[in-house]
Amino acid sequence: MKAVWAAAMAMAATIGVTVATAAEARISGPYQSGNLSVFLVHAEPVPGGGAAGAYLTLDEALASGEAAVYETGDVNELEVQNKSKDRTLFIQAGDIVKGGRQDRVLSVDLILPPGSEKIPITAFCVEQGRWSARGDEPAQQFASAEKSLAGKDLKLAAKSKRSQTEVWNAVAETQAKLAASVGEDVAAPASPTSLQLSLENKKVAEAVSKHVAALAALAGDHPDAVGYLYAVNGKISGGDIYASPLLFRKLWPRLLEASVTEAVAEGPDGSSALGIAADDAATFLTAMDSAAATDQQLPAGVTLVSRETDKAAAFETRSDSVDGWLHRSYIVK
Repeated sequence: MKAVWAAAMAMAATIGVTVATAAEARISGPYQSGNLSVFLVHAEPVPGGGAAGAYLTLDEALASGEAAVYETGDVNELEVQNKSKDRTLFIQAGDIVKGGRQDRVLSVDLILPPGSEKIPITAFCVEQGRWSARGDEPAQQFASAEKSLAGKDLKLAAKSKRSQTEVWNAVAETQAKLAASVGEDVAAPASPTSLQLSLENKKVAEAVSKHVAALAALAGDHPDAVGYLYAVNGKISGGDIYASPLLFRKLWPRLLEASVTEAVAEGPDGSSALGIAADDAATFLTAMDSAAATDQQLPAGVTLVSRETDKAAAFETRSDSVDGWLHRSYIVK
């Protein structure tokens, strides 16, 4: 029986999976660490989805030199280029690019084919005041993309409201919450308004790391998992689902770190985090799947499908190069 299960999971990793609706998904959990609860979304393997697992993510592509993100002189627009000769680049909304004239967060997903031209992408500053190189970082390009937005308010400001003022306000609020949680100022002398540098703060990293360690193996231990939802202090906060378990496993470390960072910033509120169950997560997904949708055409043949209610927002990324959708993101208001 174990051999059969292992073979089935190996096939799932190779050919990919799809989740058309919440009713087709199986949800497990909660998996708990402190005031953070994680639910995994599982799906049955079907032919055709495996290519998504081979995608380059922006952090690994910048590190290897297979992608570049450029300044344009426009605060709210950057350019990105896939330099890889044979791999498609997946850029996820919420990726923070470090360096340039100001640290930015990318506000939409993009899927770029190998050897692409420079493609525009919407961005927002997650730092104020600086408009020149910081230290030895290049001013015209961005050095890395190792962090992601953490917190509902930040994600909504960048992805739903798309307001620079709202993003700056949410950055300041996040810094204040993290400082209160770890017991020291998390603003970096090199740039006190930089969210990126606050996320790199030693005390913040220490507070986050113990919860990350407790949950890091989840994606690997469940090879049919294609995504997750998470709750802070017993209330669902959001999550992400992908068309491939390989892509989910590749992104899991940064997804988990962002979720843990939000939980650390919020701190325990005395409520029972275990009061939430898998049925609650399934109900949430079903409600968002049935919400009215609007489409927006993005560069490189990407379509952003947005669903919004008075309680949450959901974003689905489709591409001319993908049969169906590639990524679904959920944020509770």
